[in-house]
Amino acid sequence: QVQLVESGGGLVQAGGSLRLSCAASGRTFSRYAMGWFRQAPGKEREAVAVISWGGGSTYYSNSVKGRFTISRDNAKNTVSLQMNSLKPEDTAVYYCAADSTAWRLQLSAQSDQYDYWGQGTQVTVSS
Repeated sequence: QVQLVESGGGLVQAGGSLRLSCAASGRTFSRYAMGWFRQAPGKEREAVAVISWGGGSTYYSNSVKGRFTISRDNAKNTVSLQMNSLKPEDTAVYYCAADSTAWRLQLSAQSDQYDYWGQGTQVTVSS
């Protein structure tokens, strides 16, 4: 059974920074792409950033490009999301997710391609 545990959420003022981390266990972490998604009240879940199984390729949504950075440490089975220049519209519950397919060649921003999810961590950005 795969387990994903997020940490690092909280309350921050606009313009501030937060770093989210996700610790994975239960299968060979390094074989799977990992993603960070978020869901704000009344909105659909959206992909924020995705990183390939080896860490060499990344995807960012247009809304966070240039402000967020996804990274992974396959030796420690962790994936992180560094969030800078935060805006009130970044307020959401952030989820870590693991790709359902090992060695996927093309990154996916579709949530149905991910079969394991963390419990979510709240990020609130005040104006």
